[in-house]
Amino acid sequence: MNKSELIAAVADGANMTKADAASAIDAVFEAVTAAMKSGDDVRLVGFGSFSVSARPAREGRNPQTGKTLTIAASKSAKFTAGKSLKDTINGR
Repeated sequence: MNKSELIAAVADGANMTKADAASAIDAVFEAVTAAMKSGDDVRLVGFGSFSVSARPAREGRNPQTGKTLTIAASKSAKFTAGKSLKDTINGR
């Protein structure tokens, strides 16, 4: 499912226009992004949790030359599915 399909599904499910659904979805994504940018976790009970994971700097190798290089530290978005979502996916 891509974003336009999600917008159409939300518009149908909530009995609203696609424009209103797009605005609502964009607002949700912006709120989640802003919370994660500030270092907060976003927990949606029954669905899952979004969090920020820190990756330390490490050494790697260039596969073409074999030369050692340093890979910079970075942050990564992480999603952990909640129990209800897992159960639904697994048909329980």
